[in-house]
Order: sequence, then structure tokens, then C-alpha cells
Amino acid sequence: LADAGLSADEVDAVEAHGTGTTLGDPIEADALLATYGRGRDPERPLWLGSLKSNIGHTQAAAGVGGVIKAVQMMRHGVLPASLHAGEPSPHVDWSPGTVRLLAESLDWPDTGRLRRAGVSSFGISGTNAHVIVEEAPAVAESGGERDVLSGVVPWVLSGRSGAALRGQAERLVAFVESRPEVSPVDVGASLVSGRAVHEHRAVVAGTGRDELLDAVRALARGTGASGEVRGDDTEPRVVFVFPGQGAQWVGMAAELLADSPVFAARMRECAAALKPHLDLPLLEVLGDAVALERVDVV
Repeated sequence: LADAGLSADEVDAVEAHGTGTTLGDPIEADALLATYGRGRDPERPLWLGSLKSNIGHTQAAAGVGGVIKAVQMMRHGVLPASLHAGEPSPHVDWSPGTVRLLAESLDWPDTGRLRRAGVSSFGISGTNAHVIVEEAPAVAESGGERDVLSGVVPWVLSGRSGAALRGQAERLVAFVESRPEVSPVDVGASLVSGRAVHEHRAVVAGTGRDELLDAVRALARGTGASGEVRGDDTEPRVVFVFPGQGAQWVGMAAELLADSPVFAARMRECAAALKPHLDLPLLEVLGDAVALERVDVV
């Protein structure tokens, strides 16, 4: 708040880290009450929500997801409800009414004051971030010539194989040549936002229609161009992710332990390795609700 030059009551909502744990959530809520809630009019409370109620914990991308949600909230003028929240945590004193959970979606009206939302992201690895996102001023539509490029424009293409990538380039050339009214900027935007992304990829860049078409023709021939960058995404896919505390649940992996001898054998190896460090065997921890909530052993 000090860095932003704002008072607490100039921020309407906070997108919390909110992982749903009995340890972390009350600490975060108390911190918000002590800052944004201090001296605030209960008639204009700070509204509290978390994207994790919609899509879960995205780990290193959690903070970015919160920023995207905050921007979309401002864009649509809506404060969306947090799902699956139920009753507010009994470990937090909500009685002042200055910070409230978004149990239902609310309109975020345009009051003539810029909308603002805080976004928090914390992590056991050391992440400790809180930013304030402010609504951007309205931008008037330009009535100028759309085909005049002010800089370099990228065209992104992909295919399931090298041949498919070249075929995609051929089709793009044919499409753009047959439609001289199409803006190079619009083509670039459509390629990025409206096409599936496959393993074999290329990007061509240029400052005008002819330069971009020449580069795509070279890509179609397989000869390459000065503004072309190519790469393949053929790395192995992620099978398991080992997150921080808060993502586990009672009985997790129980069916896999029962059905997969290979997985069960590796889990027994892990249990044996951890045995000197735990006062409860690993395989028993998976079925113990109290043990799973412990954070003193990581």
C-alpha cells in the first residue's frame, strides 16, 4: 500500500493465496483484517476470494492466475463467488465485518473511481508477494489505417510433424494472398489465440505484409528465412508433481497402491527411506487425517 501510494479503503477486493489449509488461511485472513480491515467502513468491506476454489493450486503459476482473475474481474465488473467455501473459518474473527468472503457473486459497479484489487502469492520455497492491480483507463478506438505496422509482428505456426508445419505455412500463404484486406496484426493475433499448438513450431517475424509472406513461403519450402525461429516440443510429459503442504487428502493413492504392484513397491522403498525421520510410517500417514495436517515434518 505504501509503495502504491494508496490507503486501504482504496482497494475493493483481494485475490487471496487461500490454499484451504487450517494453518495458512487463518494467518492470511488475520493479516488482511489487520491491514485492509483496519479503520474500514463495514458498509464498504474488502471482498475476499481465491481462484484456487475454481481450478485448484497451480503451484508456481498461482500468482499469475490471480492477476489474470483480477484483470477479468475489472473487465466484466463482477466480483465472482469463491466456490466450495462453505462457512467462514472459525479460526478467524470475522465479527468486525470489514473483510468478507465472497460467498456469492456481486456486481462491481463503476463508481467513477478506479477499481483496484490486491493479489497475494506465498510459497514454502520463499515466495512472498502482494501486488495491487489497478483498472486501466479506457482507450478510444483508433480510426487510423489498421495495416500500418508500428513494429515487428510475429506469426506463430505449428504442426504435428515437420511436413505438417510446412503444410500449415503453405495454407497460410494461400489464405493471406487471397485476402488482401486482412491485417497482418489480425493474422498474428488469430494464429496465437485461435489455433492449437502442436509439437513442431516456428515463428516468423516482419514489419510488413510482404516481409511476413516471404518468410512464410521460405518456411513452406523448408529453406528458412532471416526472421524465422524453429523448435520442437518433444520433451517427456510430467507424470507426477510433488507440491507443498495443502494438496494432500486422506486416502490419496490408496487405489493405485492396491492396483499397481510397481507403484506399491516404490512407495515401500520411499517409506523405508523416510522411516528414520517419521514417528508414523508413511503408508499409515496417507490414511490419517490428523497426520496429513502436520507441517512440522516436510
